[in-house]
Amino acid sequence: MYFDSDNAGPVPDQIIEALKAANTGYQRAYGRDTIMADVRSSLREIFEAPEAAVYLVGTGTAANALALATLSQPWQTIFCSPVSHIQEDECNAPEFFSSGAKLTLIKCDDKITPDALRAAVVTQGNRGVHGAQRGPLSLTQTTEKGTLYSLKELRALTEITKSYEIPVHMDGARFANALVSLGCSAADMTWKSGIDALSFGGTKNGLMGVEAVIFFDPKHAWEFELRRKRSAHLFSKTRYLAAQMQGYLKNDLWLDLARKANANASYLARGLRQMPHVGFAYEPQANMMFVRLSRADHQKANQAGANYSLLNSDLDTGPPDEILTARFVCDWSIEKHQIDMFLDIMRDI
Repeated sequence: MYFDSDNAGPVPDQIIEALKAANTGYQRAYGRDTIMADVRSSLREIFEAPEAAVYLVGTGTAANALALATLSQPWQTIFCSPVSHIQEDECNAPEFFSSGAKLTLIKCDDKITPDALRAAVVTQGNRGVHGAQRGPLSLTQTTEKGTLYSLKELRALTEITKSYEIPVHMDGARFANALVSLGCSAADMTWKSGIDALSFGGTKNGLMGVEAVIFFDPKHAWEFELRRKRSAHLFSKTRYLAAQMQGYLKNDLWLDLARKANANASYLARGLRQMPHVGFAYEPQANMMFVRLSRADHQKANQAGANYSLLNSDLDTGPPDEILTARFVCDWSIEKHQIDMFLDIMRDI
């Protein structure tokens, strides 16, 4: 009964087999291997972007920080949600890799709205040489609260950024989960909606450890290559990153894994909705949800062996009836009987 994180699950057999297949003979180093060439071609086809610049790095933080550094200047500010990964979970990596660009937090508790974005943008870039200049907007899809931007919502935001000549980055750590939920194409959810650069997630959706960075305008390619090398994120044996991504994309495995994860979360949410003592902080739309239970209920679930993340609360100290929020994340590998076991515990409570 493991719902703590989709980072914690196993790697699908197809990825292990892809790594085994790559582990023969010799290949050119630093991304010049034939596997990387195939990955680049596949991602360009998936995103309907034949000129896109495609790169691989080992972590999501590297993908986000280096992409944003490429889109920004040290004297600019990066606009983002207060709960975005780049704000809460990356130890100031975007600021570090951009050589000092600051973050401007847009007022919201999850999704950024056009009004909030415009209000944040107009507060910056007005002090001439003395103040921060306007830099890129970073959006997260799926959001950190498990919700989704519709295509209409994305385009409403990028219409504003275009009017200020602001580039847009998408943190797509759970990109596949969002895509299968919306039922649109990868192109529709990115460059056709005004996205300039994408961190295309793999690790949270089953890979051992690889993320892609995609620039839909290849003018950013050389700068990103220099930044990746300078930051020590250029792998010499890139074929082992590429092999994971190749296996991920082959036969649409990436979409199948996301569908399984989303279906698991949907099954869990349906079961929990039938219980009057369970509430949701946000409407679940992909593979992550935020569930409200009393401290006493959390204690019983914990004692029964359920694993999930309790947010900013002490499980053992406080009133038993105090409502606490927890994060539940389903990955592709959770089996239905494990979810049923947890739902049985909730019913007994």
